Amino acid sequence: MRLTDASVAIRPRSPWEALDLGILLARRHAGLLMASWALVTLPVFALLSLLLWNHSGWAILLFWWLKPAFERLPLYILSRALFDDTPTLKQALRAFPGLLRNQLLPSLLWRRASPTRSFDLPVLQLEGLKGQARSQRLVVLGQRNAGSATWLTVIGMHFESALWLGLTVLLYLLLPQQWVADWKWQSLISLADGEWAWLEHVSNLLYALILVVWEPVYVACGFTLYLNRRTELEAWDIELVLRRLRQRLIGSAYALLLVVACLAPLPGASVWAADSPGHSCPLPDQNPNGPQAPRLQNQVLNSEQSRHAAEAILAAPPFRNSETVTRWRLNDPAKDKPSKEDEQSLKRFFEALGHWKAFRYIAQIIEVLLWGALLTVVALLVWRYREWLRLFAGRIGLPQSPRREVPSVLFGLELAPETLPSDVASEAERLWDEQPRAALGLLYRALLSRLLHDFRVPLRDSTTEGEVLARVETLDNPPLDSFARTLTLHWQALAYGHRTPQAGLKQELCEQWRSLFGNEVRA
Repeated sequence: MRLTDASVAIRPRSPWEALDLGILLARRHAGLLMASWALVTLPVFALLSLLLWNHSGWAILLFWWLKPAFERLPLYILSRALFDDTPTLKQALRAFPGLLRNQLLPSLLWRRASPTRSFDLPVLQLEGLKGQARSQRLVVLGQRNAGSATWLTVIGMHFESALWLGLTVLLYLLLPQQWVADWKWQSLISLADGEWAWLEHVSNLLYALILVVWEPVYVACGFTLYLNRRTELEAWDIELVLRRLRQRLIGSAYALLLVVACLAPLPGASVWAADSPGHSCPLPDQNPNGPQAPRLQNQVLNSEQSRHAAEAILAAPPFRNSETVTRWRLNDPAKDKPSKEDEQSLKRFFEALGHWKAFRYIAQIIEVLLWGALLTVVALLVWRYREWLRLFAGRIGLPQSPRREVPSVLFGLELAPETLPSDVASEAERLWDEQPRAALGLLYRALLSRLLHDFRVPLRDSTTEGEVLARVETLDNPPLDSFARTLTLHWQALAYGHRTPQAGLKQELCEQWRSLFGNEVRA
């Protein structure tokens, strides 16, 4: 890839300007792009229609699903044409089967619904990346232009639907009058014998023809977004400037050497200069039409003519630039009131659409999407203002879920955080030698307080030591579980069995406490 051979100006652009560049690039090679797309896709459409003649909806769905495979051919043509190596139609069609070998199934399966498909395709096809390298590359490239690629897909989807719907309506309006004079022919569409299935296939053919025009534009816009992002990341414009500067400097160096060689002093040049007499440069002849011409010196200045001349100069650019603005405006309803015949025709037209299966399916899909969007918005609003709704429900007296009461005393031990010392481990070490029961009780009480207030473990007055250990095990914290089991075992041995703990247990338990909770206490 040689940047100097690019057929477009390589410079950073805004995303929308890059999309405009894609449209211009597709228009420059429109003939080749449309011809190659038609020769590849229309036979596939015809084959699907013949195989699924009685299921036209499945035929057009499968054709639509195969679009990512077809999009590789326009990208191949555009990537070659950008660097002044435009392939012929025969070369493009010959290269198309080889383009399908690289990650075709992922493109048709889990990547099919990607809204940035046109922006991601050059990474797959031109850079040949896959797996983790492809994902990392897309993350870097999509930091700025992914939103524009998504909007390109969304707008393109609506553009396709609008064109398809418009051409389908035009097809309906072009049907012979004797077919629609009865207005009962719509019921024939739903017959199982497929007599009117050809009309649905003609409607599907209109969609295939729309893609012949629009799909190369869609691929070109995604390709120029990709080029624009690479220009920003890799500074292609700066590289081009440096290359041109180097070429200019090399050319200037050759010219400078040639001038120095021509101006070098020749033998006897000083003698020639001494022998030639001194002459001054003669003045050129005076211009007869210049500002000092006699006809201008004797001319009478006319104020009227000078005023008109000044107005003509001020009325021309750059002093004044006229602009023609065209916009839509609403018609006057009193002047453009439709006739009764038009109203009846429009009414019959919408009634006819109601009998067409394709439009009924489209209406149902749109209805489901609208209801889904409404429910999603309501759920987001409820989640966003959940605190305000909870406060509002409390003020108007609505029943609320009862709050869990936190016990303040468990096993006869005070569990409030303010009743614990500031450094539990140090206080337990101080009490251990003289009052081991108080030291172990302090550690066990601090552990229960931490479980109750920090880890939100649901403890009640009737909870036993074994139930406490079972709930600590559900926290999935092995160090805490081990410490709780060791401390509970020795606390039970001392409290119920009156067995004095070993001397080395003090250091072990206090160090474990510091590693788990530190020295501070939760206030």
